Amino acid sequence: KNYSFIAEESGIIKNSDVDNFWIIDPIDGTTNFLHGIPHFAISIALKFNDKINCGLVFDPIKNEIFYAERDGGSFFNNQRIRVSKKNKIEECLFASNHLGVKFSELNMRYTGCASLDLAYVGSGRLDGFFQNNINIWDIAAGILIIEEAGGLVNEINKFDISNINIRASSNEIHEKMLEKLVNF
Repeated sequence: KNYSFIAEESGIIKNSDVDNFWIIDPIDGTTNFLHGIPHFAISIALKFNDKINCGLVFDPIKNEIFYAERDGGSFFNNQRIRVSKKNKIEECLFASNHLGVKFSELNMRYTGCASLDLAYVGSGRLDGFFQNNINIWDIAAGILIIEEAGGLVNEINKFDISNINIRASSNEIHEKMLEKLVNF
């Protein structure tokens, strides 16, 4: 097949198959990579008929691979993963790459790699992730990993590739997180 592509470096490339899109970020966390900070990833997702059907986030430094297939579950290095079961927001750890905003009531991390942050939510390492104005290639694989691991992600417009606002967490704390982000 002659699939189409959405990629950070080249934008949208429509080939003869416009129902299937590979969504690729060859280095998510480019700034980290360029500065020798070992926290970046390769993110690949396949979108078919406006749904993300498979996704993969690979951390080459730690040799960690997170992946999911629609209706098939989420996995970390071939082991099934689930989102966190924490239900007290003050015990949760959140990530965002949105600089300059302080959430004094939330335990926050700013890592510089959205795809890994989302994979970490799917595996329970993080409890939630949120960011405004992010691109689809940074989040496509992570969305499916979280959903297949039992978590929630806000509705993303199927036609948006940039300026996306994402909110992702476990079911247990999703509403509590959204309450804290009401003005974000």
